[in-house]
Amino acid sequence: MIARVPLIASRIAVSLLAVVLLAAACSKFSTDKAESVPEQPVPHPTIVFMSDFGVANDAVAICKAVILGIAPDARIMDITHQVTPYSIEEGARFLAGVTPYYPSGTVFLVVVDPGVGTSRKAIVVKTKKGQYFVLPDNGLITPVIDRDGLDSAREITNTDWMIQAPISSTFHGRDIFSPVAAHLAAGGDFSLVGPEMSQLVRLNPKTAVVADNGIAGDLIGTDDPFGSLITDIPGDEFKKLAYRLGDKVPLLIDKKPVSLPYVKTFMEVPVGDPLLYVDSRDRVGIAVNQGNYSKQFNVTPPGTIFIPRKGLPLKTK
Repeated sequence: MIARVPLIASRIAVSLLAVVLLAAACSKFSTDKAESVPEQPVPHPTIVFMSDFGVANDAVAICKAVILGIAPDARIMDITHQVTPYSIEEGARFLAGVTPYYPSGTVFLVVVDPGVGTSRKAIVVKTKKGQYFVLPDNGLITPVIDRDGLDSAREITNTDWMIQAPISSTFHGRDIFSPVAAHLAAGGDFSLVGPEMSQLVRLNPKTAVVADNGIAGDLIGTDDPFGSLITDIPGDEFKKLAYRLGDKVPLLIDKKPVSLPYVKTFMEVPVGDPLLYVDSRDRVGIAVNQGNYSKQFNVTPPGTIFIPRKGLPLKTK
């Protein structure tokens, strides 16, 4: 019985050693497995660019080159560079339509700047949504901050964030706005842009007027290249006039009487026929199925529109 004790102790020692070795092997396997998991890629900063520069010159390409020289990992996306020249109202409308689809942290670079080189200020605006807007202080940002809220705004005065060359009086898109957008996208501290601003220039576009007899509004643009007319009449307000899908709607376009079918889709009327609909932005629109209303009927915004309440006579004078 005494001779069996060393044998039992030996077996216990061997078992313990096996457990220790197995634990060590499992630990090494877990460590190797953890080390083999690839690192998550760092998302590229996004700059969303819009201007009235057009596409027939090199202005857009130059601005993008300036951005990449400062923030080579930036992802540059375009809204459009064919804003009607000098049209702050149109630029503001496009900007407000696009921004809801981008996340917090996006940097918007907007250059529609008829006052370039004057006393108008260059600014960066941060909204309560956490998006940044690098643009002139001329009202472009008004619809966005009315909807999303203003967190803060700063005047661009930090010359270290501007192009490191003489600043021109006519191309602040290249010399000021693009480099500032790039510094922000690269992680620069917003507070370094310049001093805070307490007041911004506001855009005060006209809005549709609802009355007992109907709605008076404006033609504010065309949905190119289709030539459909865009109005400032909200779809919800139009529906309060009691029209139903399929109704013929009498209206005045630039004070001329027109009657159009109210439909949900373009194909509900024959190809080439005009129609009235509520567009994807919840505004009353006027179009031609597979045609161009603006060209076909020689209507070019800006202009006026009036829709009477259903059942009331359309007064042409």
